[in-house]
Amino acid sequence: MAILVSGLVAVIIFYLIILAVGLWAAWKKRKSGGEDKRNERPMVGARDIGLIVGSFTLTATWVGGGYINGIAEYVYTPGYGLMWTTSPFSACLTLLIIGKFFVKRMKNQGFTTMLDPMQYKYGRWMGVLLFLPALLGDLCWSASILAALAGTLSVIIDLSYSISVIFSACIAVSYTLVGGLYSVAYTDIVQLSFVFVGLWLAIPFAFTHPAVTSITTTAFEAPTWLGTWDWQAVGYWVDGFLLVAVGGLPWQSVYQRILATASATKAEVVSYIAGFATLAMAVPSILFGAIAASTDWNATDYDSAGKTPLDKNEQVLILPIILRYLTPTAVAVIGLGALAAAVMSSIDSAILSSSSQFTRNVYNFGFRHNATRRELQWVMRLATVSFTVAAAALALTVHSVYILWFLCVDLVYVALVPQFVCALFLDPNTYGSLPAYVIGIILRVGGGEPAFNMDPFIHYPGGLNFPFKTFAMVVSFITLVVFSYVAKYLFEKGIIPEKYDIFQCKLARGGRTLTLEEIIGNDVVYENVKLEIIQQKVQL
Repeated sequence: MAILVSGLVAVIIFYLIILAVGLWAAWKKRKSGGEDKRNERPMVGARDIGLIVGSFTLTATWVGGGYINGIAEYVYTPGYGLMWTTSPFSACLTLLIIGKFFVKRMKNQGFTTMLDPMQYKYGRWMGVLLFLPALLGDLCWSASILAALAGTLSVIIDLSYSISVIFSACIAVSYTLVGGLYSVAYTDIVQLSFVFVGLWLAIPFAFTHPAVTSITTTAFEAPTWLGTWDWQAVGYWVDGFLLVAVGGLPWQSVYQRILATASATKAEVVSYIAGFATLAMAVPSILFGAIAASTDWNATDYDSAGKTPLDKNEQVLILPIILRYLTPTAVAVIGLGALAAAVMSSIDSAILSSSSQFTRNVYNFGFRHNATRRELQWVMRLATVSFTVAAAALALTVHSVYILWFLCVDLVYVALVPQFVCALFLDPNTYGSLPAYVIGIILRVGGGEPAFNMDPFIHYPGGLNFPFKTFAMVVSFITLVVFSYVAKYLFEKGIIPEKYDIFQCKLARGGRTLTLEEIIGNDVVYENVKLEIIQQKVQL
């Protein structure tokens, strides 16, 4: 099949629109805000993003290529169906929980990244260690999305996989480099609009295609796209639901938007709006999955040999396949723009997330306390380019990137959730943090991973039906709390002399806290950061 010229032109025009909006946003903010005097501005802007822009950009962060394509894939695939597609509901719940319990604590303390509270509590080197699972998650997330986009372009317009990945990565890194969060936020508005219009435009055409049976009929015919409940796999369902609902709590891409809003109250409202909007944006993908399950593929031009997408193991591409074979060319091209928009809205978020945390929490707080503003700006630019190149390289070389991303989500769930929650709500320290981190990862990896043919060396009761990921997370949480309070007791009572406080937790004198005075007194925070925190406190 030759390259579809009209589709290629449409994709180029769409990318140019996104690039133009990103550059305009950067120019507009520089013109109105003058010279950037603060190191955090590329990360969270001037903390003045309003309700509408904030809601759009936070929703677009979740509604990415993996979300849109993955939901359709799971609803279509026999053995799963809607009943086992938990991500729309768990993603919504994540944002509601963040809005209710986390937003005000993060905003009122004036943090800039998700790692800040953990680094202030556990120390700079533990913060560097905790950055690793966050980085792996972002890189593999980005790579999986680029791979999904390349597959989409190959299905609809027969564009080279490598060209698709490289071109998309270059566009995303271009406006992210120039405008930081402002460019990402304003392009998210355009991208989310494309997703909404493009997908809903295609649905009526797919519904009325002669090869498609009514989804209300196939909903109750085996194999049903609604899915079949299996009580023997309840543990698997619970693990998958909590993996996103709870594992999504410590994601920098989310807090980057929340911390950039004008006030804690607006940030809370933005979280609620984005939560329900994320759930609503899943509806088109659910319908596409149902349509795919209701289609007689032999009555389409999909395969001359009469094979279905399942026969060819192409269910991961079911959404672009529907656009290509069940809708007119013009509608398919517009739908392609919607999928590309979903991809771009996730890629730029992940890139900015990782580069922000690396610049602030690893390079600045970990190694170069006295780095100048200009030095940090260049470090962030280099990190942005480096992480984009790494994600593109993964997408080009690793075929199981999507599964790899889920493994990294597992690590975030197990390694970061206990650390993040305890840092904000309890009084932990490094003596609890380090063993909890190690034990959690051992318990998770010990359960094995079928996707990589990793046999378990810890045999949990019930096998894969046992929710061992959640078990590992809970054990990690308990370990952190118990070890932290035991260490604090031993140092406070003088049982262990203060000179043996190798992690410098200051437990004999009350320990690290999240108050402004303790943060300023912490040797991790250099003079520029002191000024930033004071300014934020005055504004609040």
